[in-house]
Amino acid sequence: MFREFLKEVKHGDRVEGELIKTIFYSLLTSFIILGILYFFRFSEIPDFMSKQGFFMFFAALSYAFLVPAIRQVRAYGEMPCMSGMMVGMTTGMIAGFLAGFFVASTNGMFVGSVFGMGVGIVLGIWNGKCCGVMGFMEGMMAGFMGGLMGAMTAFMLFNDNLIPSAVIVFLISAIILFSLNYMIFKEMRSETRKKKEDHFWTIFLTFVLTVVTAWFMVFGPRSGVFG
Repeated sequence: MFREFLKEVKHGDRVEGELIKTIFYSLLTSFIILGILYFFRFSEIPDFMSKQGFFMFFAALSYAFLVPAIRQVRAYGEMPCMSGMMVGMTTGMIAGFLAGFFVASTNGMFVGSVFGMGVGIVLGIWNGKCCGVMGFMEGMMAGFMGGLMGAMTAFMLFNDNLIPSAVIVFLISAIILFSLNYMIFKEMRSETRKKKEDHFWTIFLTFVLTVVTAWFMVFGPRSGVFG
């Protein structure tokens, strides 16, 4: 089954065959936006690359792995209850944890928690609603918990190898999100695609997430530790 999934990712005509292209479009969008912001504004900020640039880069990478799962679920429309709950829980938890972790690394635990909860809850609900109210609830609960946990983890590691920890957190989260793509394929392989769309939502969602994250990291409020 996993080999069938990999074959579909590489050469398939289902939505799974568009996952790599979706990652590419998301990364391209993020890097163009960050490049423009750096050229016109961020290059003037002292120590930008060492204080915010690293975490902003990994936030962009994280969104590039989150967006394909959203596109995959949108293509199928509705999912069975248990699968949809898993989709909502995984999306909300990972989105909240990563967003909270990276923003807390530059702005402190409170701002990271609020930002992470916001991103996790919104994306968790959006993806989890594919199975109704239970997926909605799972997405909200997971986003709530993930945002707090991600920010708390970053704050606890502030003076203890924060940068290597960010890399480890991202790699593990990427594996979990890839596993989610596989789970969706496995559960929906016998179903036909309900919605076929271009990459407008990929670009738009990536644009919003990247701009909001960059604004919070650079201009958002900071805790006393970062003051």
